[in-house]
Amino acid sequence: MGNHGSNLDDILAEDMHHWYNKFMRESPSGLITLFELKAILGLKGMTENANSYVDQVFLTFDMDGDGYIDFVEYIAAVSLMLKGEINQKLKWYFKLFDQDGNGKIDKEELETIFSAIQDITRNRETDPEDIVSIIFEKIDVKGEGELTLEEFIEGARDHEDIMDMLKNLMDLTPVLVIIVEGRTG
Repeated sequence: MGNHGSNLDDILAEDMHHWYNKFMRESPSGLITLFELKAILGLKGMTENANSYVDQVFLTFDMDGDGYIDFVEYIAAVSLMLKGEINQKLKWYFKLFDQDGNGKIDKEELETIFSAIQDITRNRETDPEDIVSIIFEKIDVKGEGELTLEEFIEGARDHEDIMDMLKNLMDLTPVLVIIVEGRTG
């Protein structure tokens, strides 16, 4: 999909004042609602799975659960995605994948999220079912059909191929580029 490295370098080089100005330009109230986030990203006519995924991303970024993303939450989310430690990212992924909030992720939850991501990114190189099968085959050593946070983090860290898949699937660079440069058209 192109060279994301230079875009990430550019994004990281931006100073806080510049980020704040961009945030306030997109949302003069200082708060972004779910509806506004979808408008900023130009997400219209999405599948039900893709819509649910964006909702789930919003909920994980809305750290205080007030229904808005404020500037601090916005910067924390962007910073996590760009510079976060691998454990922090894996915890965030887990929270995103755990759609029912029961503290475990199952195959269906992962397939739903991966399908939704592909609907949004239009990147369908790998079948979500295949990805989930590989993840569960390697990480779900007890064969329970679900993973706890600890199993997920430990398993992902122990399998470089799974880490690479997750990094590629969860690459939010295109979304951050839209936020930084603004949606044209």
